[in-house]
Amino acid sequence: MTPNLAITILVDEARVSDNLFVSEFGLSFFVRSGDKKILFDTGSSGAFLANAGMMGINLRDLDYVVLSHGHDDHTGGLVSLVSYLTGMKSATCPEKVPELIAHPCCFYPKQKGPLQNSGSPLSEAEVQRQFSVNLSDRPVWITDDMVFLGEVPRRFPFERTDPGERRIILPDGRAEPDPLLDDSAIAFRSGAGLVIITGCSHSGICNITEYAREVCRERRVAGIVGGFHLLSPEPKRLAKTGKYLNRLHFKALYPCHCTSPEVKVALAGYCPLRETNIGITISW
Repeated sequence: MTPNLAITILVDEARVSDNLFVSEFGLSFFVRSGDKKILFDTGSSGAFLANAGMMGINLRDLDYVVLSHGHDDHTGGLVSLVSYLTGMKSATCPEKVPELIAHPCCFYPKQKGPLQNSGSPLSEAEVQRQFSVNLSDRPVWITDDMVFLGEVPRRFPFERTDPGERRIILPDGRAEPDPLLDDSAIAFRSGAGLVIITGCSHSGICNITEYAREVCRERRVAGIVGGFHLLSPEPKRLAKTGKYLNRLHFKALYPCHCTSPEVKVALAGYCPLRETNIGITISW
């Protein structure tokens, strides 16, 4: 029986299950539900394309490209993707333009410390020329059971963070502290409850999960896959995150990008944790 949802890890910084695969700091998933093919984030480079090719995954006929947020370790592969899709256009391979879904702030230039732009290598105007684009801070339903969450409300005080050196460049040229409002995720309604797919969880994994439960009108959570942005969290935040996740009683947590080994060990004390590798497919 074909699974309702399949998530294949194309790129991550974790160890790889096959030395042929390219690992890098970043994240990219190939998501399939029914006949819909979705590329979720593009990593830092074109490594996701090379890995997909070695896995036998065809990215020529994507239905959607969904970006979790604008940082270059999630959008850096857009240039390679555009070149790849452009190179596929021919009489024997008719053009299929995937719809790109992201938050409206996703393509605003971002600065951090000495980096003039740690955001997308493509501007919004360039993306508009290459894709059918849907920029929304509201939930966008991809299928009857899968939704891009849009802007995630920040409800848990322990997940609020100081922007520090992070700055976002607004359309009028002003630079302001970047609260990363563009950080979003995908939620899927499976028969066992929600499957939540995150890119980096700058908005907070608990905030994301709670909002997904609200948008989908489903309280059960079957699993969470993706980056948690928990590299060296304060012990108090880590404990509160663990206790929140423990109360959900879900089947499995699959931490990837931006989650330190120490945090993975700590979270394993609160909920069932599964290791992840480039090349594995997680199915529901």
